[in-house]
Amino acid sequence: MAETTETWLTQEAYDRLRKEYDYLAGEGRAAIAKEIDERRQEGDLKENGGYHAAREDQAKQEARIVYLKHVLENATIGEAASDGTITAGTVVTAKVAGNEMKFLVGSREIAAGTDLNVFSPQSPLGEALMGKRAGDSTSYAAPNGNQIPVEIVATEVFNS
Repeated sequence: MAETTETWLTQEAYDRLRKEYDYLAGEGRAAIAKEIDERRQEGDLKENGGYHAAREDQAKQEARIVYLKHVLENATIGEAASDGTITAGTVVTAKVAGNEMKFLVGSREIAAGTDLNVFSPQSPLGEALMGKRAGDSTSYAAPNGNQIPVEIVATEVFNS
């Protein structure tokens, strides 16, 4: 990955991702290698669906390992501001272009297991909200250049 992007994580999310990485890069690799070897011994590889499925699983696992390594190496660990100011890790309820939405400013990795939409602090909406509080209004530029009005209704610290 040529581009270095910072990912904001809570300590809990960082620890969870580190544990997943350690497993996949160690025991997980050994398990999939064993599975491939067992499938290989079943015979003709051209028509061995189990072998090909195991190889596909291995490719997915290796991609996840590379992704996790990148996230962990470029993580910024912290907690959201508890004074109502919007920072990474804040759940925001806002009227965006007149429609009320509830979302997390942060990373998808900390929102795992929730149904919250996530906007990174570097996204146009995230940048417009950083440092604001409930009751503030702002706007951000949509990809088409239009300014989208945002009225912040409420903020809360994300709790996973």
